[in-house]
Amino acid sequence: MVRYEVSNLSGVVDVDWEGDGAPEAGELFKLAGLPRKGPDRPVAARLDGRVVDLNSVVTPAGSAALSPVTAADGDALSLLRHSVAHIMAEAVTKLFPEVKVAIGPSIEDGFYYDFDKPEPFSVDDLERISGVMREMIAEAQPFVRRELSVGEALDHFKGKGEVYKVEIVEDLAKAGETAVSFYRCGDFTDLCRGPHVPDTSWGAAFKLLSVAGAYWRGDERRPMLQRIYGTAFFTAKELKAHLDFLEEAKKRDHRRLGKDLELFSLHDEIGGGLVLWHPKGALLRVLLEEFERREHVNRGYDIVMGPQILKSELWKKSGHLDYYAENMYFTEIDGQGYAIKPMNCLGHIFIYRSRLRSFRDLPLRLFELGTVHRHEKSGVLHGLTRVRQFTQDDAHIFCTPEQVNDEIKDVLRFVSDVMEALGFDFELELSTRPEKSIGSDADWDMATGALTEALRESGRPYETNEGDGAFYGPKIDVKLKDALGRRWQCATIQCDFTLPERFDLSFTDKDNQKKRPVMLHRTIFGSLERFIGVLIEHFGGAFPMFLSPVQVLILTVTQRADEAAKAYAKGLKKRGYRAETDLRNEKLGYKIREARMSKIPYVLVIGDKEAENGTAAVRERGGKELGEMNLEAFVSLTEKEKDPPSWDR
Repeated sequence: MVRYEVSNLSGVVDVDWEGDGAPEAGELFKLAGLPRKGPDRPVAARLDGRVVDLNSVVTPAGSAALSPVTAADGDALSLLRHSVAHIMAEAVTKLFPEVKVAIGPSIEDGFYYDFDKPEPFSVDDLERISGVMREMIAEAQPFVRRELSVGEALDHFKGKGEVYKVEIVEDLAKAGETAVSFYRCGDFTDLCRGPHVPDTSWGAAFKLLSVAGAYWRGDERRPMLQRIYGTAFFTAKELKAHLDFLEEAKKRDHRRLGKDLELFSLHDEIGGGLVLWHPKGALLRVLLEEFERREHVNRGYDIVMGPQILKSELWKKSGHLDYYAENMYFTEIDGQGYAIKPMNCLGHIFIYRSRLRSFRDLPLRLFELGTVHRHEKSGVLHGLTRVRQFTQDDAHIFCTPEQVNDEIKDVLRFVSDVMEALGFDFELELSTRPEKSIGSDADWDMATGALTEALRESGRPYETNEGDGAFYGPKIDVKLKDALGRRWQCATIQCDFTLPERFDLSFTDKDNQKKRPVMLHRTIFGSLERFIGVLIEHFGGAFPMFLSPVQVLILTVTQRADEAAKAYAKGLKKRGYRAETDLRNEKLGYKIREARMSKIPYVLVIGDKEAENGTAAVRERGGKELGEMNLEAFVSLTEKEKDPPSWDR
């Protein structure tokens, strides 16, 4: 008899095993009284901190407390989705025996699997695949794990012509692996670390969503594969809620709304990731830029500008060529190498260096709406949120070490003011030193300590993201939460002791001694393109009045009201409103519907009666009728919301 410690959800109990050999985790859970049905039934087990299959053998030597992984566990959903990806791959290979399989991981909202298939999968194909998956799920096929040596695995996949699996196994062999694990469900066997759900019946609440092209291993020089996306949950209710969420997200998709609202467009003919701003979109962008310039000046920043290209030797000195070159574009002029800037920091460093600095000059806050270029692979480009040319609201603060804490907290207040005004909640994340980095351990410790201290003193909760800092310093990342609860990385604060050292930046202290400043890199919106994409989806295109390209649209019932509409619009424009008129000889209902589709905050209707009275019938964007108002009454109602917010800082 062997005694095991097993958690049964209410506590740890001792379980005596009297069977032959070592027990499986699932057998110990049965003896511990865990439920075999319902939401608390185990989907997997956690042993010595690792998630393992329920049929994993628990040896006496590894008899640390065994605990169940249920549907409520943070690791369970990813495990389920990975298993459903395997079920999908089994169905695909059954329907299309000629395909080659690649990889099928779980991702944040579901899973995907990549297949090498000459012809794209169709919508009808997805239905057929789903049908075969349901048959497999009904059969409750068990997931069975086994291990093979690397040599046996290579023989297996070479015999089947599975070239992508062969490549993966060869890479594992180069990394020193001598054995690999396989999982089989039904007739399908796949290379996989696991773990998996006990059998296919767990995957009933799934949905195949879409098909896209994806280069093998993200390399555009490699074959283009067909990627099927799907999602899965433990219950049909959870699946339905997620599909409803996706439907709402589709309505808010900034790419669709950007076209419908005539804000921007992207064209393969001019190049991927390059945005054309249409008049209304350009105006929206200008409104954001003007708001930012005003607020930065009010908060003690100096506005600067710099060139698009700088000599390559400067990027070598900064470390970018060693750590960031794959994201940069290069050119040559008169035999001299240049790089198109991916960041604005070097220009600001040279502005700082342009004259001697004293402690009395610090903090020096330099702000630039700087356009940058980054070499993004075609497969990751996505509307406005991932582009190759974008403008950052970049600022660099040069300060003494004693000023760092206050400056970081001021930036956090700036972020908080702006995001709260726009209706965003946000979370903070401290990203620490990555594997590839420059600078001494002492510099990194000081920089990380400065950010940590400021975060603690700010009173806002934060999480630590180990190893995700910039190559030159740790950073605070601000994750916005939009109206659908999705998180977006926008603002950032980076603490840098290294670039001031590399470019020999200095100031004289009160004792006339030469000292090194600290450099803070920070953004509020981050990429304007990305932020506008987030804004569009957050508001569903119905921007607050101060950001709406058209704030007021005046419609006429008949041509007899045209002059009154023009006079009303002229009065609004004199008072700083962005007002337009629609004097077309169309039915009023048609014009109102068009205005509603354009998501204009206020629609004013003028007919014969309103023209005679010098008034307009006022409608809010949601359709609520506010009655007749003359110009002064309407201005009194709306003047506070027409202008961007401001703060006394």
